[in-house]
Amino acid sequence: MSRLTTDEQLKNLLETSKRIAIVGLSNKPERDSYKVAEYLLNQGYEVIPVNPTINEVLGKKAVGSLKEIEGQVDIVDVFRRPDQVMPIVEEAVEIGAKAIWLQLGVVNEEAANFASEKGLNVVMDKCIKIEHKRLFKSE
Repeated sequence: MSRLTTDEQLKNLLETSKRIAIVGLSNKPERDSYKVAEYLLNQGYEVIPVNPTINEVLGKKAVGSLKEIEGQVDIVDVFRRPDQVMPIVEEAVEIGAKAIWLQLGVVNEEAANFASEKGLNVVMDKCIKIEHKRLFKSE
């Protein structure tokens, strides 16, 4: 697929997606990943926590890896350091995810190019919550 950079592309992705796996989701309310997950749940998305060190967060059972998720994943939202992204992208490709979303500050050109080559849409160095709020003017 391609890198999604325009507002129209981002809006289309967010409108056509229902299930978002959040890799690195923390169960600590002060963490950005927690705030993003809470926001997405409030917007009607199904959120799947991916973190092998926790059992659940925001009432959702956590899984240890993307491979443990049953059913389609629309977006894999990544809260990990850039040097930890490639294995996550490889798993996202394996499970047939539609898109990989690398949060603000997460830049890995090699992983983004690999994801694009394998047919995933890619968003890099953007916060899904900030973009959703901006594009849909939601609170």
